[in-house]
Amino acid sequence: MMKYILTLLTIGFIACIPPHGVLMAQDTLRIDLTDFIQKGLEVSGQVAYEGRSVELAENRVGQARSQRILPRIELNSQHGLVPGVISNDPEQFPPGQFYLDPNLENDWENWAIFTRAELNAIQPIYSWGAINNAVNAAQAGAKAAEYQFSAVKAEAELQLFDLYYSYLLAIEISRILEDANREINNVEERLYQMRDDGDPDIKESDIFKFDIFKTEFQVQIVEVRESLEYVKRIWNYALQAQPNVVYIPEENFLDPVSYNINNFDYYRNQAMTMRPELKGVESGIQALSSSKESVRAQMFPMVFLGITGSYANTPNRPRQTNPFIINSTNYASGGIGLGIRQNLNFSSVRRSIERADIEYRRVTDLHKAVSDGIILEINDKYREAVIAESRLNQTREALVTARNWVRNEQLNYDIGFGDVEDLLDAVQKELELRLELKQNVFDLNRKSAALLKAGGLPIQSLNSN
Repeated sequence: MMKYILTLLTIGFIACIPPHGVLMAQDTLRIDLTDFIQKGLEVSGQVAYEGRSVELAENRVGQARSQRILPRIELNSQHGLVPGVISNDPEQFPPGQFYLDPNLENDWENWAIFTRAELNAIQPIYSWGAINNAVNAAQAGAKAAEYQFSAVKAEAELQLFDLYYSYLLAIEISRILEDANREINNVEERLYQMRDDGDPDIKESDIFKFDIFKTEFQVQIVEVRESLEYVKRIWNYALQAQPNVVYIPEENFLDPVSYNINNFDYYRNQAMTMRPELKGVESGIQALSSSKESVRAQMFPMVFLGITGSYANTPNRPRQTNPFIINSTNYASGGIGLGIRQNLNFSSVRRSIERADIEYRRVTDLHKAVSDGIILEINDKYREAVIAESRLNQTREALVTARNWVRNEQLNYDIGFGDVEDLLDAVQKELELRLELKQNVFDLNRKSAALLKAGGLPIQSLNSN
């Protein structure tokens, strides 16, 4: 009998969500598995964080593309008050020739606003593929960020899947605990009745053992209830529920998912083509390959088109007519031409190329490491799923046998040929197997989902029977 109680408590602690009956006292919302996972992903901080990484990667793509058209364009302006100028011989030196007057003076009684603007721009013409490769590297990096985001979502979906079925497991275990409590009360009545009737098969030590057993059972029930309340708060926190709202699952029973496990090669082949982690590394290899070519292009000169323009205006200062003389406060000029830019620090460029090569080889090695890790993960998850399926089937058969045993012992006891200890053992074994069966159903569901996730397949394709 003590073994029965310990088994109840061991498996009961696995239940992490409060039973349906407790929740109905509050405002409740039923939610199915698909909506539960979707809502959980929407409020997940980790998923949101990775989503920002995708946005940053897309921003880098835009920045790289912006280098194609006028990557450098600057406009500077200056403003201020300046005095005019005056010539002592205005007939000999007209305003357009003030630059010839050696005695030209400032006119401190004539002030005006000085304005000057300068525009400089560069348009690349030919860069030996540096710009295009930089854009390609940014685009591949954005894909890698998207795949990393998918990997984080897949992990979050698996956690939410486990959390959803934990609730159903809690409901089932709550029912079994209620049945166990009724069975204990029935056994207590029979034991005390047999003692009062002077049954020689009942010892006083059996009564003491049973009383201790029942006390411990009641204490553990309180602990289980508190644990259930604790996980209920976690379940609602995962959905960011309002204080007066409690979510409960759409179903009331924990059933095995309707899924047939395929052979190992199926999941391995799927993972090699579908796992986002592997696709992310492949995109990273493409990004570093393009980045390496972009760095290598720095060894060659870049041809560009330069555009410049400058304009200054001050009303109280005349513009000079000599093309070789410029009044810095009143003029207009512009120009356009071809230019060549070359980094002459070839040693630094070679070091940059070597670093790009090392990073490329490093990520190529990472592809092999990730592939090895995925194969090991699939092996592990496949083994666990197959064992869980076999354990569930065997427990079902054992439970059928235990139920037949209980009926047989009850019939024997009712007609006066039964043994109380045998009946208690039969009832205990049946309850243990009921708990074990639900735990095995939960294990099969979560391990089937973990196997699908390891194979790069969507876990939401699992449907309850």
